[in-house]
Amino acid sequence: MIYFDYAANTPVNNEVMSCFLEENNRYIANPNSSHLLGREAKARLDEITEHIAVLMGVKASEIIFTSGASEANNLAIKGLVQAYRHNGKHIISTCLEHPSVSGALTYLQTQGYEIDLVDITKEGLVDIQHLKELLRKDTVLVTICYVDSELGVKQSISEIGKLLEDYPNCYFHTDATQAVGKIPVSFEHVDCMSFTPHKFFGLNGCGILLKRENVVLDPLIHGGTSTTIYRSGTPALGLAASIEKALHIALSLLEERYQYVKNINEELRKNLSLYKKVRINSTNSSVPHILNISIQGVKAGLFQEALEQEGICVSVKSACSVAGSPSRPVYAVSKDKKNALCSWRISISHLTTKEELNFFMEAFARCYAKLTNELV
Repeated sequence: MIYFDYAANTPVNNEVMSCFLEENNRYIANPNSSHLLGREAKARLDEITEHIAVLMGVKASEIIFTSGASEANNLAIKGLVQAYRHNGKHIISTCLEHPSVSGALTYLQTQGYEIDLVDITKEGLVDIQHLKELLRKDTVLVTICYVDSELGVKQSISEIGKLLEDYPNCYFHTDATQAVGKIPVSFEHVDCMSFTPHKFFGLNGCGILLKRENVVLDPLIHGGTSTTIYRSGTPALGLAASIEKALHIALSLLEERYQYVKNINEELRKNLSLYKKVRINSTNSSVPHILNISIQGVKAGLFQEALEQEGICVSVKSACSVAGSPSRPVYAVSKDKKNALCSWRISISHLTTKEELNFFMEAFARCYAKLTNELV
């Protein structure tokens, strides 16, 4: 099978896997234990945390290890609004968010919180003027993804963060899961940022929430301080080490990999533009790792199944989304429900070869002809 779904998951880098195994075998004690082996494990965990802090341009005290980005998103969103509920119960977000964000917001609505969604422009970007209009004295949280998982649109996080500095009772969270390890990311002007290494060739089952030192959260998990009062549980030293290794590799090769993926994306766009019924939904503001398209009159699931029969894996929306429903991000940009129902995602990486690209285009041509009764 040819894999074109790197936005959902990536294969683990061999160095990352080796690092995980070595650290687990070397440090067998609980880093919270007070005996010698526990203290050695704690010293190693502190060293790893410092390395991650340097890589991300943050303080070690601002790093919270989690089980993944979904937990990190929930901890940030629920933790922030509960800790600062005396400031208000108004939240602003977008229709571009991952289900771990939108689901948390839906839950908070049942708890009496008011949610407003800011308008999205034709480029897929947050309408800054509308955001200004939505902001209120009782707005306690704005949560907007750095890069969304369906269109791949990169938001102006710095501009939004600067705007929110005029609202001292409002906190800013960004889900950077589709950004970290792929494009340059900054924690400046942000209060909380979530990400996970399985999007950049690290392991599943771990993630990080960056939290400003002066920001308080209500924890989701109670029963011990662990490495932080905000997240209980035995520290997973091996997973932490694997995050550091995956980050180091991804960031050291960031520019080289980005340029390669950009070239593949441009070739894909050029080839797909030859088909009359193809609509490219990703915009000029999208990162090259994600290309969202629609085939006029063909439901996304049908085209996905046809490609799978050809030996190609693509995704219909985010892997965590509800099946059979129209893509919210695509609808927000195109204002066309039929188009949103026909949209699907190609996601590529530096592992995508020219041979795989050629194979994909040949298979795409066959599927297109079969499902549209039209030749290019």
